Amino acid sequence: MTRAISLHNVSKRYGRAAPRAVDRFTLSVEPGEFLVLLGPSGCGKSTVLRMIAGLEAITDGELRIDGERANDMLPRDRDIAMVFQNFALYPNMTNRDNIGFPLRVENPREDRGPRVDATARKLGIEDVLDRYPSQLSGGERQRVAMGRAISRRPSVFLMDEPLSNIDAKLRNQLRAEIAQLTQEMGVTTIYVTHDQAEAMSLGDRVAVMRGGVLQQTGAPRDIYALPENIFVAAFIGTPRINLLQAVVHAPVNGRMTLDLGRQSLTLPEPLSVDHQLLRIQQGRPIVVGLRSEATRIGLPSQARPGEVPLTGMVEHTDYQGHEALVHLGIGSRPAVVADLESPRPVGSPRRRRPRGGPGVLGRLKELAAAQIPGPTTVTVGGPERRPYDPYASYDPSRAPGAGSLVVRTGPHLWLQRGAQVPLLVDLAQLYVFDHHGRRICPAPADLLGSEV
Repeated sequence: MTRAISLHNVSKRYGRAAPRAVDRFTLSVEPGEFLVLLGPSGCGKSTVLRMIAGLEAITDGELRIDGERANDMLPRDRDIAMVFQNFALYPNMTNRDNIGFPLRVENPREDRGPRVDATARKLGIEDVLDRYPSQLSGGERQRVAMGRAISRRPSVFLMDEPLSNIDAKLRNQLRAEIAQLTQEMGVTTIYVTHDQAEAMSLGDRVAVMRGGVLQQTGAPRDIYALPENIFVAAFIGTPRINLLQAVVHAPVNGRMTLDLGRQSLTLPEPLSVDHQLLRIQQGRPIVVGLRSEATRIGLPSQARPGEVPLTGMVEHTDYQGHEALVHLGIGSRPAVVADLESPRPVGSPRRRRPRGGPGVLGRLKELAAAQIPGPTTVTVGGPERRPYDPYASYDPSRAPGAGSLVVRTGPHLWLQRGAQVPLLVDLAQLYVFDHHGRRICPAPADLLGSEV
């Protein structure tokens, strides 16, 4: 039997005076669903998992399992199995005994052999059952750890970054195996990771967290295509989205432009509904977001409907084998999103400091690293207003207001560093965020009904 999990305004504090490590977290997981909690290190996702498992007490709010309040339910009564990041195997037991250990605790007189053998076959580790964990590779140890959870046949799986200690090649293999295994078993799974590639490939839904706060929940495609704020846009996607400071200019008798500093994007007439809503940002600093696939190298004469020209200077090229990522200076200032790698939350358990400690400076560093980030902030300022000469010779890495635009190209295109190249921007793939980091283009649903 698989179960539904729901959390309503769940918060966690490590001490009365401490800020919330998890802040009013509300989320529902359907029976049989594979949900991924995604966010930077220290954002509270593992704390949420541990509260569901009963390993952390809930400070405020309510947890329900199949509609039954579970705040005070003992961990053993929740029918939940958890797979940890560090494998957590007993070194003095064989792998067979490690897998069968939960069964022995559950019913000491039951013959564990058939279930252990069936679990090992499912995970492809039959030939290592009589070895010890120290004799296995990282991937084999993680399979044994998963086998220990599977053998119980729980109704809910909780996985806390189970692949983070494994090399990249094996991680991709185990990722596919986890997806297939959980699909076959049909068990409700909540998977914690800071790796967006894992989240996008595994999850039926992805829940993005930052600083203990849930930012957005949705299908992987929806999270990528319609990020609700600038933090989600910057955290999801490889390479990271290009975020450029800009100002909206909407003259009464002229065409609307997004001033990027030395260049501007001119919006075509008639304005789309999304672009019409930008009029209320007239003269205000905004952030323009362009993913690498939204811009291509091409002459203005090659523009397709909805594309507008820019010019860039090649800074360097990252050759990826199947593609190349070209970094271009376009004379704009990048917007900096705070806390893409957030620190450890205030009040979470600290490691015991050895005698002597790090001293005053070390303690000050600890205090600085313990600050929970607030709402998403974006470093913006008025871009430098200068005429842009696409044929002028300048070093984009030194020029005032210079910023990089990453463009995805085919692997056979070779561009010399310092070369001027014509660019075409697809305005249908344009994102605009206000100075608070909220997405205003494409317009959120609650704005589409308002008068323009």
